[in-house]
Amino acid sequence: MADPAKPPAIPAETNRQPLSLHVPEPKYRPGDQADFSHIDIGAPGDQPRPDEGVHPSQMAGLAYGLVRVLGDDHQAHGPWNPRLSPDTLRAMLGHMAMVRAFDERMFRGQRQGKTSFYMKCTGEEATSIAPAMALASDDMVFPSYRQQGILIARGYPLLEMINQIYSNKADKLKGRQLPIMYSSREHSFFTISGNLATQCPQAVGWAMASAAKGDSRIAATWVGEGSTAEGDFHAACTFAAVYNAPVILNVVNNQWAISSFSGFAGGERTTFAARGLGYGIAALRVDGNDALACYAAAEWAANRARGNHGPTLIEYFTYRAEGHSTSDDPSGYRSAQEREEWPLGDPVTRLKKHLIAIGEWDEERHAAMDLACAEEVKATTKEAEKNGILGHGLHHPFHTMFEDVYEELPWHLEEQADQAIRERITKFGTERPFG
Repeated sequence: MADPAKPPAIPAETNRQPLSLHVPEPKYRPGDQADFSHIDIGAPGDQPRPDEGVHPSQMAGLAYGLVRVLGDDHQAHGPWNPRLSPDTLRAMLGHMAMVRAFDERMFRGQRQGKTSFYMKCTGEEATSIAPAMALASDDMVFPSYRQQGILIARGYPLLEMINQIYSNKADKLKGRQLPIMYSSREHSFFTISGNLATQCPQAVGWAMASAAKGDSRIAATWVGEGSTAEGDFHAACTFAAVYNAPVILNVVNNQWAISSFSGFAGGERTTFAARGLGYGIAALRVDGNDALACYAAAEWAANRARGNHGPTLIEYFTYRAEGHSTSDDPSGYRSAQEREEWPLGDPVTRLKKHLIAIGEWDEERHAAMDLACAEEVKATTKEAEKNGILGHGLHHPFHTMFEDVYEELPWHLEEQADQAIRERITKFGTERPFG
């Protein structure tokens, strides 16, 4: 009788085919000619717009297709056209222009040594600004680190953003956060975290609490496609589905997670929107460079959540036009021609051409707007620099490192703080700012 503790003997000769491990590989590397002809972007207006209470099982086509509104003729097409007023469209274009001007100035400041780190969102502006405008101003947002457009759309002062980036004496976060990791309770903007995908379960939990209290506010969170491989994202999907949380899970698929392409997060096998279907979550895949489509999708999801129909997962199919951050050089891992070959164009240019096509804008006004944005950011930057820049002093006083953990500072920490301050005064002649 065979010993059950021993594994079965393997025949000396076998017809079994040897296994092989698949390692995802991007189609183009440095030196290659980029070619996106394999991507089926569909035609604007082709995707149906279902009722906001539709069951997720009826949304497979929307999770695998691509919701588009703006066509090559620069006109709006189909049932997803949100029919926004020209004033709203101009405001949206203005926010995107301001974000782009802000990114350019802050990137330059980092290169000049005024701050340690910065992340641009060039090419992705519509994925944050359009949804922010579709949400109510008091809906709680849980962003990742490339959604500066939400703050700008909600009217957060540029001066406060720059103070935080410089970690200077006027930084409301007191230099405790990495640059660009903003926070504003007044603007319903949850603190950005450098730990990827942690904001997803936080957003779902907040939405569950809002529902439990009978509130009317919903939550929305943003995460990159690479971060959907994190366990936090999947935990968030489970809780959102089980408790029918009034939350929007925005996945910004910009094709690259730092230097690894979307295939390593599962993008070779299926769409990121389709992940929602497996959880029983309504799912939309949207042209992330089409501001009107982005607005329409967010509006649909927000109405669904407010109607107690549950969560929605939106994949914004876009492209990261520049590096991951100031610490990254994309020429080391992707084709130099990718940006120019991307089939969905540039979100700012597309919205500009739409406004021109409907007779509500022109190149002269656009140039004047770009100049005004650049001048405003320049003037605000000079004002912020009066409060200090990286390595030039003018940081928060030493004692603040002991603050904001306890409502009242315990006696032993107060003693440590006093002792440390006395030592600094003895050594430097003053309570010298740290940093």
